[in-house]
Amino acid sequence: MNHSIYSADRMTHLKIVAIALVAGFGVALLGISVRSDLGESSVQTARIIKAGQPVMLSGSNASAVR
Repeated sequence: MNHSIYSADRMTHLKIVAIALVAGFGVALLGISVRSDLGESSVQTARIIKAGQPVMLSGSNASAVR
């Protein structure tokens, strides 16, 4: 049994690569399937807020002079 990745033989390296590829494809397929289930029900529209008249604010009771 190989306890180190450095002393492992070629077959052990191939097994590790194969398991990593299968796991990667599984995660990718899971992400695609979850994303495609959302459909059109999650489409949102943004409200438009139009700017009004300019306003001057002051931190004290003094009147603002323009």
